[in-house]
Amino acid sequence: MPTFYPLDWTTEGGMVLIREQIRYKSRKEIDKLREACRVAANALRIAARAARPGVTLLDLDRIAETYIRQQGATPSFKGYHGFPGTLCTSVNDRVVHGIPSKYVLQEGDIIAIDCGAKLDGFHGDTCLTVGVGRISDEARMLIQTAQLAMFVGIEHCRPGLRLGDMSTAVQTFAEERGYSVVREYIGHGLGRDLHEDPQVVFAEQKPGTGFRMEPGMTITIEPILNTGSHKCLVESDGWTVRTKDGGLSAQFEHDIAITRNGPEILSVPDSEYELEDGL
Repeated sequence: MPTFYPLDWTTEGGMVLIREQIRYKSRKEIDKLREACRVAANALRIAARAARPGVTLLDLDRIAETYIRQQGATPSFKGYHGFPGTLCTSVNDRVVHGIPSKYVLQEGDIIAIDCGAKLDGFHGDTCLTVGVGRISDEARMLIQTAQLAMFVGIEHCRPGLRLGDMSTAVQTFAEERGYSVVREYIGHGLGRDLHEDPQVVFAEQKPGTGFRMEPGMTITIEPILNTGSHKCLVESDGWTVRTKDGGLSAQFEHDIAITRNGPEILSVPDSEYELEDGL
């Protein structure tokens, strides 16, 4: 679940991040976090498999919640600041935080499904975007690029690199391919709390600036790409965010631990839950 952090704006319009207090994790804590991430990743893919024409968003939500509770875990999102669902379900021009509803999925829709699970005191939080039935070439290319942008970000989460190095790589990758990167909804640390420091921004940062990547950090890499402008609006429910210009939006998210050898992806599903395209 992307977080919205208050940002200070310079007179030149750039973002300046607020002060942070990062919680570094021990190997034992990372092991526990990995288990929570695994449950979330499995539940996410169970829901994604079910995302077919004629299925409602509430159906997907119930499917994911059932699996999470069967594993002895609880949904991280449900009740979080009043959010009513187990999943965030964001269809087409919805960007993030879509509330599961009676909306019936249609052939050609795309849906970003974001899932969180809390197990043994730790939270997993992961997202992917899939097409419903046959989708347009425009939608397919957006989904593929959003997934690759996430992996570009992960590759730049190595000891000694800084937030600005990773953010610049993601933004450059997306914009060179004709997509914009959402500014306000960003990644975050995670562990015993769903949203921890540091703030993980994917645009408008300078290389060599921001926090330094260090072993023991656990963060989410979750850039959101739009086909049009990066600007967004919040709908009247106070949660659902959509693109201002009505363009499509897609997101992928992995939870990672930064180790001495580089990034370790924690939100890996069990093999039986992997989707046909390797997601």
